[in-house]
Amino acid sequence: MSSTPHPQGPLTDDTTSPDEPLDLAGIGVGPFNLSLAALAHPLAHLRTAFYDQRPAFHWHPGLLIDGTTLQVPFLADLVTLVDPASPWTFLNYLKTRERLFPFYFAERFHIHRAEYDAYCRWVSEKLPTLHFGHQIDAIRWNPERELFEVDFTQLDTDGEAEALGRTYARNLVLGIGTTPHIPVPLRPLADAPAVPVIHSADYLDHRERLLAADHLTVIGAGQSGAEIFLDQLRARPAGRERLHWLARTPAFAPMEYSKLGLEHFTPDYTRYFHALPERVRDDLVPGQWQLHKGIDHTTLAALHDELYRRTLDGGWPDATLTPGVFVRTAGRVGTTKVELHLDHLQQGTRSRLTTDAVVLATGYRERRMDTLLAALDPYVRRDSGARPRIDAHHRLVLDPTVTGSVYVQNAETHTHGVGAPDLGLAAWRSATILNSLTGNTPYPLPARTAFTTFGLPQPATGRAGTVPRQGSTLVPRR
Repeated sequence: MSSTPHPQGPLTDDTTSPDEPLDLAGIGVGPFNLSLAALAHPLAHLRTAFYDQRPAFHWHPGLLIDGTTLQVPFLADLVTLVDPASPWTFLNYLKTRERLFPFYFAERFHIHRAEYDAYCRWVSEKLPTLHFGHQIDAIRWNPERELFEVDFTQLDTDGEAEALGRTYARNLVLGIGTTPHIPVPLRPLADAPAVPVIHSADYLDHRERLLAADHLTVIGAGQSGAEIFLDQLRARPAGRERLHWLARTPAFAPMEYSKLGLEHFTPDYTRYFHALPERVRDDLVPGQWQLHKGIDHTTLAALHDELYRRTLDGGWPDATLTPGVFVRTAGRVGTTKVELHLDHLQQGTRSRLTTDAVVLATGYRERRMDTLLAALDPYVRRDSGARPRIDAHHRLVLDPTVTGSVYVQNAETHTHGVGAPDLGLAAWRSATILNSLTGNTPYPLPARTAFTTFGLPQPATGRAGTVPRQGSTLVPRR
């Protein structure tokens, strides 16, 4: 997405006028904005449209490895946790596919990742408010009209510009997703085509090439790294695996999956976290990595079982698993190999590793909104770290002269905590946004969601850190 001025050209049919603006324009159609679109669909008085530059919905296609499952229960679909009677539930998807009885007998609480992707695509193909093949070029606030102007380019099936358009909206919601993170020492290698140094997001596109590599190194100790290492291990001959798995964390640690631990992914904890001082929030998030960056217990067990099976005939698999290591620098050796220069954090030692291919399971980062919101930057209020301030209703805190609201999805870890990217909070956040947007309660939400009481009771004067209500509400059309 770019913020370049919108050139003159023919407008598409997907435009709105200042006289009939949208109540809400969504930028990006990932699971979170798809959830919002699904919950907004039955609200007849609400005019919405959601735009995405991709030709169709796809959820992490490079990581849909056979047999991999979601790390959240199937109830964490797009709508169920706030509206289990919605036609967009996962169970209704199964019903339309005549698969309810097989699912019932399968007794699965955690569904296959590919099945979640298929379910989301089913929803995306049914909702009329979604517009794929639309690249957002610029967003502006028009103070005279008190509307947001959104310029876009409509793309053809090959991704080429086909027509230009503009839409007007009273409010916006940004769901532009995350971007793969490539550590600085490896960026030059990832940009060069000769030796495969790829991010895990593209794993399936390169799987056969990686299997053909004589020696493969996986970097990163999260779920993706574990799944890729296991997939490669299972596909390589015993005794000739030639695999390395490196991680910066001190251990290949399990995900925190205790029942009370999971209450960090409740609305109760989100509200508690948001009310904390900024410096406390910043100190908390790094120490909570095992809540969302650890490895599923089942995957760890499968890894150990596979490694153990390969010792039955004597000897050990040619697979090295080393935590506590980070890549200091990296470079090419000739035209077919990569040399990684490694530091061991606890030993204080250094070493080198030569490998034929590298998979970077190094996670994702929130996609920066600066370019997309360049024209709104003078209105955005920021914290001491120059990050956008975001209120309890998931809105950017803007200058009071902006009467519209800009909501954000999965861009608020610094204000709302580790639950921001979690699928289990998608429906609740979408309902929170719609309740705020409409000024009433189309989706009543529970007052309490956790057995844990996070913090001490607040004084009667109100919750500390609460941000005043900002932006306009909508009055339902009669």
